[in-house]
Amino acid sequence: MIGFIIWLVGLILTIKAAVKIWKLNADTAKKLLAIILIVLTSWLGLAFYYFYGKDKMSVWLK
Repeated sequence: MIGFIIWLVGLILTIKAAVKIWKLNADTAKKLLAIILIVLTSWLGLAFYYFYGKDKMSVWLK
């Protein structure tokens, strides 16, 4: 049960991050690459995005 809850929280945070990245004004290919990297790296990618890259993502993708 705990594993399912952790998985569900990760899924929700991943979708939330992907939507925020998709709404950025940047090249579509770069946005897709960033979303794929976050999905593939799972919790490490989410931690990087939320703790470090969230504010810098728009600069990096331009």
